[in-house]
Amino acid sequence: MSITVNEVKTKKDLHSFVTFPFQIYRGNNLWVPQLIRDDKEVFNPDKNPAFEFAESRQFLATRDGQVVGRIAAILSHIANQKYQTKNMRFGWFESIDDQAVANALFDAVAAWARERGMESMTGPHGFCDLDPQGLMVEGFNELPTIAGYYNPDYYPRLFEGYGLRKEIDYLEFKSTVPYETGIPEKLLSICERVKQRGNFHIIKFGAKRTLIKRWAKELFHLLDDSFEEIYGSVPLSERQVNYYIKKYFTFVDKDLIKAVANEKGEMIGFMITFPSLSRGFQKAKGKLFPFGWFHILRSLRQHEIIDFYLAGIKKNYRGLGVDLLMVIEITKTAMAKGFKYAESNQELETNLKVQAQWKYFNPVQHKRKRIYRQEVGRG
Repeated sequence: MSITVNEVKTKKDLHSFVTFPFQIYRGNNLWVPQLIRDDKEVFNPDKNPAFEFAESRQFLATRDGQVVGRIAAILSHIANQKYQTKNMRFGWFESIDDQAVANALFDAVAAWARERGMESMTGPHGFCDLDPQGLMVEGFNELPTIAGYYNPDYYPRLFEGYGLRKEIDYLEFKSTVPYETGIPEKLLSICERVKQRGNFHIIKFGAKRTLIKRWAKELFHLLDDSFEEIYGSVPLSERQVNYYIKKYFTFVDKDLIKAVANEKGEMIGFMITFPSLSRGFQKAKGKLFPFGWFHILRSLRQHEIIDFYLAGIKKNYRGLGVDLLMVIEITKTAMAKGFKYAESNQELETNLKVQAQWKYFNPVQHKRKRIYRQEVGRG
């Protein structure tokens, strides 16, 4: 039967768009569903401040009246301005195992790209770096973090069958918390020398309210500075900063955020970690109510896996040992709280300095995510 691809126009369409993954992953004990209300908010220009600098169209593929695929196209003006490109992003791809369905979805993105005068398309991306990005190409038997995509193992075949090719990969690592060996004395000594030489100190946040009021905005501004040169990154507006503070900092454990300040008291590096929320979100099944909130909050109190979510260092303080200070501090906290394993965030395959931070903790590179690219021609 023929495949029809239509743009999402109504609330009913959007509901179908955000709930379609529940069809794809039914019975899969590794997929971690996002909250349905949050996914709807992502594509609401009145709610998501990313629309100040971007446009988006979402598409649904249907066959015989049944949804068989979805994709979102994102025209990020701020990214194209920063990188001097004419590129259309795409993300939120889901499809049954059918090349014709995938082709129809990618065709819809390419057609809009040409219509707007774009020359290429890349993805999976989000609006910004805090959205999930990258297609899983290794690690299909691993539980994803709450910040990462999970997808069936046939998706890379669908991407490549359309003609999309690798742009760049992200790597993820899993490490053990070093209870048996402890933190090497050599590293502790190096940390003390780093503090003395740079006149650095670890920031003590005190109450969570103080963390949010005094430090949260400074942390996000430092994030922009840290990510400026990273592939695909785009700066956050003040509205976006406020949006993400409200969205994420309600749940943070201040003990699992580490930051370093210079002699002036300015934050020069930060590291945000969470207890793994993946199982809690699985049990919530996309809904906070009636019991989803309970499962998520319960996950925050379970200390088996610690997920590294975001980290950054000011450009002029890189290579001075600030990253090591934060890794050692979070390791001490992880040991005190009884965590067994640590999951890295996504790290570009080219970022060898960041990957080197894990070498003392028996790292295993267990996941790989890929950004794909294709030229689409001029409109």
